[in-house]
Amino acid sequence: MSLNTPYLVFSGTNSRYLAEKICKSLHCPLGQMNIQHYADGEFSVSYEESIRGRDVFLVQSTFPNSDNLMELLLMIDAAKRASAHSIIAVVPYFGWARQDRKDKPRVSIAAKLIADMLSTAGIDRLITMDLHADQIQGFFDVPVDHLYASSVFLEHIKKELPLENLVIATPDVGGTKRASSYSKYLGTPMVICHKSRLRANEVAEMRIIGDVEGLDVLLVDDIVDTAGTITKAADLMIANGAKSVRAIASHAVMSDPAAERVEESALTEIIFTDSIPYCKKCSKVKVLPIADMFAGAILRVMNNESISSLYIIK
Repeated sequence: MSLNTPYLVFSGTNSRYLAEKICKSLHCPLGQMNIQHYADGEFSVSYEESIRGRDVFLVQSTFPNSDNLMELLLMIDAAKRASAHSIIAVVPYFGWARQDRKDKPRVSIAAKLIADMLSTAGIDRLITMDLHADQIQGFFDVPVDHLYASSVFLEHIKKELPLENLVIATPDVGGTKRASSYSKYLGTPMVICHKSRLRANEVAEMRIIGDVEGLDVLLVDDIVDTAGTITKAADLMIANGAKSVRAIASHAVMSDPAAERVEESALTEIIFTDSIPYCKKCSKVKVLPIADMFAGAILRVMNNESISSLYIIK
């Protein structure tokens, strides 16, 4: 069946759930690959079908742990050595993206290092979604198709949320541009949470810039890791008179104790995409699928069509 298409889709171990959905949307089979693990923790990658002269799409998010990144690098190298025509990395969640600059002396810029590793391994193109910082696209010397989860979230917002009383909020100043795009598109006001940190994953102080009294608040973010910031923001909104607080975020990193924090917070619900598999128990978490969006991007790449038609807001 795969011989009928000019491209093949393969998946790493922990992104197989998403690759299968993408293939279902594309009406094509998932390519056959073998990843063999050794007792010492090493693993090897081999393609179980010919990919000579074919365009291959490798689906693998680089969420923790680092094995997912290493798997992707080996998949790229194996495809290059098997004479693939082009190698397109499909990385819905691009890890290490929060380390995109030198914010203090003597630190690495990990996002640039990962970009260099993927390029050196041999990718011809990257398809990703909601990078933590847009400038990361400039770290690559190959084309980057940067998708936005807004097309998925906005459909849900319009159907499920009370738009007439809605205010868009950002849990930190860094997300102001993202929140502003939602605010302008929906025609709703926006407020900002200003925070200061003592250290990573620990918020020292937070205050609201704007009025939320009697309004339904929607917090907009890209990544939720330990959920300290977003739950603190939600609690602060309620303390300042908000009627309800919900949140949307593209990537559910959700490191412990994030699920417990969300469950115990003032949040009514928090909505993620399935860029990262979410398997922990939390009654307030809802997950929206992104497979159709990525399938659409793959078809547009293959047909040399515009990717921007997938965007509602950026």
